[in-house]
Amino acid sequence: MQCSIVVKVVDYLDPSDRQALLSMLDMYARDPMGGGEPLPADTRLRLCDDLAKFSGAISWLAFKDGQPVGLLNALPGYSTFKARPLLNVHDIAVDPAHRGQGVGQALLTAMEGYARASGCCKVTLEVLSGNTQAQRSYQRFGFEQYSLSPETGQALFMQKWL
Repeated sequence: MQCSIVVKVVDYLDPSDRQALLSMLDMYARDPMGGGEPLPADTRLRLCDDLAKFSGAISWLAFKDGQPVGLLNALPGYSTFKARPLLNVHDIAVDPAHRGQGVGQALLTAMEGYARASGCCKVTLEVLSGNTQAQRSYQRFGFEQYSLSPETGQALFMQKWL
């Protein structure tokens, strides 16, 4: 019998939600697509309190049989061209034993409902070029490469550590 996926918004101050969020994020961090290293102890200590204080931060946990199997962390942004808010998916992680079972799609559905209800004009995310399984999942959900026109090319994600 297939068990259903339950998705809930994370309460950053609830001890069980905190534990589940940190467990799922640490699992993701240890994965090659998350960098292959465990979350630093300092990050584990501060993250949930910091997210609780970060205006607009929102996370969802997916559960199967009462166990966390997925996490989506999102942060707000703003589109100056549309003069409306947007939501950026900062992390999405699915337990490897539950990939391909609709967990990611359930998390994305919850996030999209929230973004629409919040008046967002779009949702954004970044994905590694080598993470083809995640790319296929995002494309099934309706995400596509960002470009203004074929002449200007596709957007590239860049960073500079401070």
